Amino acid sequence: MKNKAFFLDRDGIINERLIGDYVKSVEEFKFIEDFFNLLKKIKESNYLAILISNQQGIGKGLMTLNDLEKIHNYMQNELEKKTNYKLDDIFICTSLASENDYRRKPNPGMIFEAIEKYDIDPNLSFMVGDSLSDVEAGKRAGVKTIFIGDDYNIKANFNFVNIMEFVEHFENVQQINPK
Repeated sequence: MKNKAFFLDRDGIINERLIGDYVKSVEEFKFIEDFFNLLKKIKESNYLAILISNQQGIGKGLMTLNDLEKIHNYMQNELEKKTNYKLDDIFICTSLASENDYRRKPNPGMIFEAIEKYDIDPNLSFMVGDSLSDVEAGKRAGVKTIFIGDDYNIKANFNFVNIMEFVEHFENVQQINPK
């Protein structure tokens, strides 16, 4: 039987987005508290939780891959401490937007890599993000889409104002998939 997954954007979903800037250090990484409950629901429902994140700050030379690894190590350790779970994998793209890299959202490359690596059924899976590029990447990869935010012009399978609202409706989202 194939796996099912939640593909998760990072900034604005797991941690607070820095408007007009990039999270470049552990000190700048602030969890969205409701994400801990979301991760528990994802894992307790037997989904893989996979990070799909554009990290253009590296491509721009504002931080190094080592800086990003420190942030992600901190993130994983804190998630495990607070929920007993971690993300199953992390996919990043450091390319600049101008490069039009197939892996960089809104392109679906990172999602396709994860689908292949983990034998994931796209029909049972979701992309969760807070931007149009997240929703577009999910649609292009053939997974259902969940938009978090108050931009009502973004058309996803599900739209929630914030992570807490998503957590409250998690069972409804999950019910559109056969068990």
